[in-house]
Order: sequence, then structure tokens, then C-alpha cells
Amino acid sequence: MTHELPKTYSPAEFEDRIYANWCEKGYFTPDPTDNRPAFSMVIPPPNVTGQLHMGHALDETLQDILVRYKRMQGFNTLWVPGTDHAGIATQIKVEEHLRKTEGITRYDLGREKFLERVWDWKHQYGNRIISQLKKLGSSCDWSRERFTMDEGCSRAVREVFVNLYEKGLIYRGHRIINWCPHCLTALSDAEVEYKDQAGAFWHIKYPIKGEDGYVTVATTRPETMFGDTAVAVNPEDEDMKHLIGKTLILPIVGREIPVIADDYVEIGFGTGCVKITPAHDPNDFLVGQRHNLEQIKVMNDDATMNAYAGKYEGMDRYACRKALVADLEAEGYLIKTEPHDHNVGTCYRCGTTVEPLTSDQWFVKMKPLAEPAIKAVEDGSISFVPDRFSKNYFNWMNNILDWCISRQLWWGHRIPAFYCDSCGEMTVSKTDITVCPKCGAPVRQEEDVLDTWFSSALWPFSTLGWPDSTEELKKYYPTSVLVTGYDIITFWVSRMIFSGLEFMEQKPFSHVFIHGLVRDAQGRKMSKSLGNGIDPLEIIDQYGADALRFALATGNSPGNDMRFSDEKIEAARNFANKLWNASRFVRMNLTIDEVTLPDPADLALEDKWILTRLNATVATVTSALNKYEVGVALSTLYDFIWDIFCDWYIELAKVRLNAKDTPENITAQKVIAYVLTQTLKLLHPFMPFITEEIYLSLPHADESIMISDYPVYDDVFNYEDEAAKMERVIAAIRAIRTRRNEMNVPPSRRAKVFIATAYHDSFNEKTAVFFSRLASASEVTVAADADNFPAPDACVQLVTDSASIYLPLADIIDLDAERKRLGAEKERIIGEIKRLEGKLSNQGFVAKAPAAVVEGERNKLEKYRDTLAGVEAALAKL
Repeated sequence: MTHELPKTYSPAEFEDRIYANWCEKGYFTPDPTDNRPAFSMVIPPPNVTGQLHMGHALDETLQDILVRYKRMQGFNTLWVPGTDHAGIATQIKVEEHLRKTEGITRYDLGREKFLERVWDWKHQYGNRIISQLKKLGSSCDWSRERFTMDEGCSRAVREVFVNLYEKGLIYRGHRIINWCPHCLTALSDAEVEYKDQAGAFWHIKYPIKGEDGYVTVATTRPETMFGDTAVAVNPEDEDMKHLIGKTLILPIVGREIPVIADDYVEIGFGTGCVKITPAHDPNDFLVGQRHNLEQIKVMNDDATMNAYAGKYEGMDRYACRKALVADLEAEGYLIKTEPHDHNVGTCYRCGTTVEPLTSDQWFVKMKPLAEPAIKAVEDGSISFVPDRFSKNYFNWMNNILDWCISRQLWWGHRIPAFYCDSCGEMTVSKTDITVCPKCGAPVRQEEDVLDTWFSSALWPFSTLGWPDSTEELKKYYPTSVLVTGYDIITFWVSRMIFSGLEFMEQKPFSHVFIHGLVRDAQGRKMSKSLGNGIDPLEIIDQYGADALRFALATGNSPGNDMRFSDEKIEAARNFANKLWNASRFVRMNLTIDEVTLPDPADLALEDKWILTRLNATVATVTSALNKYEVGVALSTLYDFIWDIFCDWYIELAKVRLNAKDTPENITAQKVIAYVLTQTLKLLHPFMPFITEEIYLSLPHADESIMISDYPVYDDVFNYEDEAAKMERVIAAIRAIRTRRNEMNVPPSRRAKVFIATAYHDSFNEKTAVFFSRLASASEVTVAADADNFPAPDACVQLVTDSASIYLPLADIIDLDAERKRLGAEKERIIGEIKRLEGKLSNQGFVAKAPAAVVEGERNKLEKYRDTLAGVEAALAKL
């Protein structure tokens, strides 16, 4: 034994010391040449300038539980850490810093100088979240820490881009895209979050050229009408098809546009006529392509109106909308306005309403890549836990559109395309070039950078050294499981799957363990606006990392959101205190110098019971962890440690632990030390620090619990008959204690216990001592029946599934004092009954008081009469 355990559980005194020791010993760093089977994971990389929040804490806790479990099971275990450059988020953060501190923009600095500032920012704040992950106890291999823009990952990005381009799967095109007017960049479909917003349908007259009539068009975005190049009707619509081929006059603008036929228009929906704005609506864009319509973009990148809007030029889109609607009404074009709530796309990063518009962007052709990725989940090669999230995946992948991968940012992987202004040649290259390979003239590189998720999609293999064939790649790819939230299945999970299949020709992982969100005690999402966020570092400072991990894992069920509350963290601290104090008691009662089990012949009944219960706990915990049921595993451990081990076995073992210098004492020491040691190992993945600190105080040769063997189920420890005998005794003791507690009988008041049972192998001289110690029994009498016991009326009778138990009333209560107490209670109740009877016989009260009040008094009277009957019955028994 290396050290004593202090009297008080103070995690701040040992957590940092223990973590530093783990790192120093290299426990987190595996050897890829080790031929043990591999278990590997990659961390979902947090933003490099981010700060640990409860979502991170849950994500990393679940991963660390799995990694520590597998490491102790003997797997060659690798958990790769790292951070994401987070293009939009990081650039915006640095730009805001420049604006607030220096009053300048990135344009004042220029691209190169601005990027220097971003790298400075990364170096200053980039390690913050890594140090916070360490504080949580994450057992990542920090020697293999990666960054999505480090040299190796950047090389992998170029390799993939050029490869896909050469296959015709990356192309540059003029397409409709999602545009954020605040972040000033394109967004992929996955980066658009849809929210319900209050809006309206404006019904507008579009006059028919050469006629007095008009068609009615309904729109939620009248400001886009400056870009209308047609109105469409369904060719099968009997009410509308006569309009096909006619020309309309665009209100306010006066430009002529045709009426076209297209089955995109749904018969019977709305007015039957749909304005077509190819440059500002994805469906209209497709209609425009089918009919070769002009694309008129009417907004600038910041969502102000451009010259096509005429007198509205320079106005914000919403200001333009208000002014335009007023003008339409003034000129007689506005028929009516209908309130209409609809789903509006917003930027996932800043929340600004996204503007669909046409732009020259880079795209990945998704259909050929999506097909094998869909098949991999369909055939079970990759499974989602829980399976219901595969529906989210299939819904996205089966309806996938080409992925817009270019971003109008400076921070990120710059697209490796080079343009020659002399001959018009465009060259895509894995390395930077300065001259055109065709004509020798100078070239300029594409200004745009790649979507952050492009590099994240390669994370499972780029972090292991790809495109080189490294030892790590051979050993640890494909990885074993991905742990992540359901909110990034489309952003990230889907892209890793098709990227792994395309470039590694293997799935990136076998299982996707989905967890939910951490919500507050009321079930609300944590947010700055609600002010309900909880800082995990504050929790760690106050309660310790183990308590936070315990609270996050408690009740955790795959895919479901969890609520975090003060009660949860306090329960976690109480559990840690319970374990600490129990371990101190065990430690103080040990004189043995190694933890070994005694000969089975020396085991007492209670020893065989605890070993059987421990064995069952091992089986349940192992099964649950193998199925990612972390909450079930922890609940099982909690019940075993708190109830079975601490509240029962320790108390049962005290008889022998107090019998110093006896063979029975040594047996008890060996069993209690063994059970505690195995229990600590079971708990270690969940609460690594406290289990290590206690483990190192016990008599064994291991230098750390985290490299010890995880317990395994063993039939040798199934003492089912003996365990059943002990359970009968415990059930009887529990029944006695419960009834004594209900009757407020103090433990110091001892009573005879009479037990009628057929199970004499459970209730005998050896187990009688437990009734004396744990049920305040003065003596125990066991018989096959109650014929020779005190009269039933003079006893409290209890029944379990194996025994009838009799406690003489005279032993557990002072009969004279109880008669006196019950007599006084009877007089008080009679007085209350007389008072209520008098009140209810008063006709004035009954007539004037509210009916509910009168009824309430009648109910009180009835309850007092029932109580009186109970008191009189109790007195009669006495």
C-alpha cells in the first residue's frame, strides 16, 4: 500500500497530480506495432478558439468512458485528439477583435497580414480548449494531436480536392446557392437551419400585355420581383393553360416577361400562377434552366438592392420590401396581404436569414459519392446507435444535392485552382504554381477557401497520416466508433462516410454512437440569451471532474437529450463521498499485503453472496457498455456500490473484521479488498480520478488502475444457492428495519425477533448475529411455525417471501407511555370532531359559506372520525 487516504474527499488535491502522472507514464500513447487488437476513435474536433461547454463535456466523457473501458480490456487503444480551424467562426471572432481593439477591418490589413493575425490568435487561444479537455480527464494521445490546417491535414485536403477534380466530381459552376449576407459567404445546404418566421403572402396583379386582364401572383418575397423573368402555370391546369404564351408586364418595373408552361406549378395550390426568379430561388433556378430564362440578380452580397431595383437601389432587402409593397398598393397592383408563417432558412453560425442567389462557386458532385455511402448503412457495415437516426441519414443522403464547397473567406484551405489571365487556362494542382503550364504567363490563385467541413470529412484518415501509408493508418483505420451529437449527422457524419469509402475504400468506422443535447433542469436548450448555460470548469473546480462525469453519464441513453441540474451534481458528489468513506474504512481494516481471494472453502455465506452479486454486476456493466448503454452501466454500478457493497456487505463483514487475529478476519479482509478492487476497476472509466487515488492505496503491485485488467464475468463466482440464502436474511432484516423506522423505534431499543420459516439454512445461528447487529435484535428465535411464539395480537407481524417475523410490542414500545400518548390523541380528535359537528349544524354557516368551504369541512370531519377509529383500535390492542 502506497499511501493513506485523507479523511475528507478533496478532488482538487489529487486530480491534476494523477493526470500529470498518466501523461508522464505514456499510458495514453499506444504503439502501432503492438499486435493486440485495435480500438480507435477520433475526437470530433472542437473549434480551435472555442471554450469547453456542457455539450463538449458530455461528448468527451462518453468517449473517454469507452476508451478507458477498451484499454483495460486489453485492446491497443488510440484516441486521436485535435481541433478544427472553424473557418467562419474563427474569422468572425478575429474580425470582431480587430474592430473593437484597433478599429480596423481585414481589408485594412490585406489577406496575408490578416491571416498572420488569425494564426497569432490560434497560437494564443488554440490550446485553451485542449487544456480544458485534459481537466476533464480525457485520455487522448496528446502526442498525436492534430489541427485541420496543420501540414499533414492540409496536404490531405489538396490530395482529395485534386483527385475529385480529376475524376470530374469537383466542378466550378454558376448555380443557385445559400448566401449569408452577414458572414458574406456561401453556405452548404447542411449549414442552413430552418426556423418558423411570421411573414405574409402578398397577392400582386401582373397585367397581361394588350389586354385589360391580369394574372394574380402570390409571393412571400416581393423584393425579388425585380428579378422575375417569367410566370409559370401548369400545362394541365384547365383554368390557367390559356395564358401560356402570353406576355405580362412586370409591375413598377414595366419589363415584359412571358407566361410559360411547367409542371413544377402545383394545380390547385395558391393562385395557379408562380413568379419565376431564377437568380433568387432554387426551384425557379431549375425552371429557368429548363426554359433558358435570363438570371437577374437583384441584390448585393450584403442583401442591399442593386441597380436592377431602380429607385430602391441601396436599400436593405426588408426596407425595400416595405417601400415596394406601399408603392404596389398606391398604384393599384396589390390585391391583398395574407399573414403566413413559413419555414425560413437561416445561417447556422450567425442566425441571419439566408438569401438564395446565383453565384460562381465550387461544387462536389454528390450522387456518385452518396450511393456507396447509403449502401454501407443499408447493409449494416455501419450502424447508428440508436438505429432511428439512420432515418435522418437516409433522408439526407437520398435527397442530396451537389455540395457547395467554396467560401468567400480568407481563413481556411485556399482552393488549389490557379488562373492564367493571359490564355484563360485554369490549373488545379496539389502544389502551388506561379506560372501557367500552358503559356508560361504568371497565374493567380483562387481567392475562395474550402468549406470547413471539407477538411473535417477526412478526419478519420488524415489524422492517421494519409495520404502516406503510415503504421498508424494500417493499425487504427477503420476506427471503431464515432461518438457525436445528432445535430451534425448531415454536416459531418455523412461526409466522413463517403470520404472514407472513396479514398480508403473502407468505412471510416463501424458504429456511430449518437448522444443528445445537454439541457437545463427545465428541459430548455442552454443558450446565452436564456442565461442558463453552465460552465463545466466551474463544476470541476467546485465538485471535481469525477462528479461532473458521473452527472453527465447518469441516466444517459443513446440519442436522447439529458437534463443537467444542481440535484444531479450534488448526487454525484454524495456518491463520491460514499465511495471515499467506504474505501477509507476498508483501508483502515486491512493488514494483508496483497489482494487475493481465500480458498472457497473458507468463504462465509455473505462472502459468496457479495461475489455472486459482483459477478452479476460485471456481466450487466460489460453488456451495457458493449451496447453503448452508458446510463444503464452506471446505474448498475451505483446500485451495487451504494446499496450492496456499502450499506450491506461492509456492515455484514464488520463482525469478522472486528475479530482480530482470527482466520475469519483474514478471509473477510481478502474478500472485502478484492470486491473493492474489482469495483474500482468497473467504475474507473466513469470516474477515473477517485478510482485511481483509492486503488493506489490498496495492497497490489499495479502502478495504475487504468492499465489493470477490466473485470470479466466468471461462472466460478456464481454461488446461486448461497446468495439466495443470504438474500432471504437481508429481506428479513430490511423488513424489520423499515417497520421500526415507521414506528420511530430508536436503534438503541433492542427487541426479540421470532422467525417462522421453512428456510433453516438461511435463518440459523450463523446469521442470527446479523439480526443482532443490523436489526437491533436482543435475541433471535427460529421455528418452522409460530405456534410457540407470543400471541399475534401482542406482536408486530412482518411477512417476506421466505419468513413470517414477529416483534413483541412490549419490546419495541413503552406500553404505558403509548397508552398515555394515544389517550391524549383520542381526546384531541374528539374535540376536533365536536367543533366541526357544531360548525356544520349551524345553518347560517352552511347557507352563507361557499360550497367548496362547506365540503372541505365535511371532508375534515370524516377524516377525524376515521382517525379516531384507528386510535381506538390501537388502544384496544394495547
